[in-house]
Amino acid sequence: MGKSSTYDAEIWFYQGKTDLGLPAAFNLVFFREGGHGEYRLYSPVGDGPQALLSGYFGGPDYETAYEKLREVEPELAAVSLSLVPGETGTIYGRPSMSSDLLIQRVESAPARGVEAKYAQKFLQYKDLVEVEYTANYLDSDSLIKVFRDPSGSYFVHYAVEPRRLSVNQYESKFYTTLKVNGRVTTADGRLVHQFDKTVALNLTADEMNDASRVPFDYQDLFPLVGGDYSLSVLIKNEASKEFTSVEKSLRIPLAGTAVQMTQPLLGYRAVHLEPAARRMKAFRIGPYQIYCQPNRVFARQETLAVAFQLNNLAEELAAGGEVRIEFLKDGRLFRDIRRKPAEYADLPNVLEEVPLADFPPAHYTVRISLASAGAEIVSASDEFDLTFAEAVPRPWFSSRVLPDAGDPVYPEIMGAQLFNLGRYQESRDSLERAFQRKPDSENTAASLARAYLALADAAAAVRTLAPFVGPQKTAKYETHILAAEALKRTGEFGRAVELLDQAGAHYGVNAVLLNSVGECYEGWGKTKEALAAFEKSLELSPDQPQVRKKVDELKKKDPR
Repeated sequence: MGKSSTYDAEIWFYQGKTDLGLPAAFNLVFFREGGHGEYRLYSPVGDGPQALLSGYFGGPDYETAYEKLREVEPELAAVSLSLVPGETGTIYGRPSMSSDLLIQRVESAPARGVEAKYAQKFLQYKDLVEVEYTANYLDSDSLIKVFRDPSGSYFVHYAVEPRRLSVNQYESKFYTTLKVNGRVTTADGRLVHQFDKTVALNLTADEMNDASRVPFDYQDLFPLVGGDYSLSVLIKNEASKEFTSVEKSLRIPLAGTAVQMTQPLLGYRAVHLEPAARRMKAFRIGPYQIYCQPNRVFARQETLAVAFQLNNLAEELAAGGEVRIEFLKDGRLFRDIRRKPAEYADLPNVLEEVPLADFPPAHYTVRISLASAGAEIVSASDEFDLTFAEAVPRPWFSSRVLPDAGDPVYPEIMGAQLFNLGRYQESRDSLERAFQRKPDSENTAASLARAYLALADAAAAVRTLAPFVGPQKTAKYETHILAAEALKRTGEFGRAVELLDQAGAHYGVNAVLLNSVGECYEGWGKTKEALAAFEKSLELSPDQPQVRKKVDELKKKDPR
């Protein structure tokens, strides 16, 4: 709920949590403090009704604020003083102290037992999660690493392990569909990269019997240009209407010559692949496929694979430097391994395999550093746990294979990312490389044309799109609009109108298309035709103040 007189707020009702020491029924209220930022949990005592009212200047007067809130949002007012329905014994107009005790118990309860987290996650992803998923948030573990491929591009490798995987059954077949949505944004919220994938999982009865005993991991990877970002991944299970999510900050190195060490990847198995088998797949680093799990728990009978990269490593440093891999237990050095970088045969890719048989069960930190003449140059670290158990259940997983590293899809994806970042020259260069390899791709041509237009090179945009538009072509609606915009900027108004007419005849007329037609006629000096196009646009979509202003201006020029 949210009106001009109140800040955005959501009321969530819970029941059946008495095993956690909570009331038989209670409410939780989440609101945007001050009308902005993330939703947070509301406290009747700590916040009070006044925190829910926008433009309220009455001070810390609970009773006055409550009466004001009751006038505009009775439902919200009802939970603003007490979160427990039907609670008695409170002083009128004063918040319930028992509500704050309730909040303390909720916050101290395990996240899996109390679904406050469900509400927070649903609010975070409410534009992407349908209502039927509301109370079905699943906890998950995740693993996210960044590695560079031989072309110099960086790829984000990630794995998500939900707490459980529910499936449907038909006779002896078991199945579900996962919907995966990912977003990469900058600190100011600018969308840099987005992906949507559908993953169908189908298992036989035997496969389901095996899969039910171990966790499930979803793995994937994607290229990303240099910069600092936030990554969010949302996974929805269509069979059970459950969802889980992952959020993490990312730093992708910018181009440079300084030596750079990636964060280490810890795996329970490593396989050296023959060249023909080195496919573009999550957690493949050079010739090594690393089998890993987000929780990073290992058994003593396993061999720990420590994989990382030393990028931009000069020959002198490879020969004379020192890689040190330290294992810290309770903050103290337990074991270390020292080697010359040149001892690793597959630089910049490094794999160190460490048997764990003589490691006592404990929590460990792996710290890796590169030094020269005793001075540390770069370092990175990660943590893992060694269990008392004899074995750890290892997951089955879904992990797709992407096109090989040289495929033009990657400069196309990164060109779009650079465009979204406003780095138009780099975007153009990347998209030109992709278009040289895919000259018949309308989508690639359109992306490149947008970069040209952003750089005020409309003529290049016209040339790029020319093979895809025309009387005998079946270009997409968006391509027609883009080509017409390029022609308009080069002064070819008549040709632009022809393309827009073709788009209208094939895809139908709308206000956006008519406005483009009007702008072309106006630039062409045909005021009467421009006025007719703009007026038709207003008939279809009256709420266009700028277009209405344009019509008034044109009528002064051509009063008819």
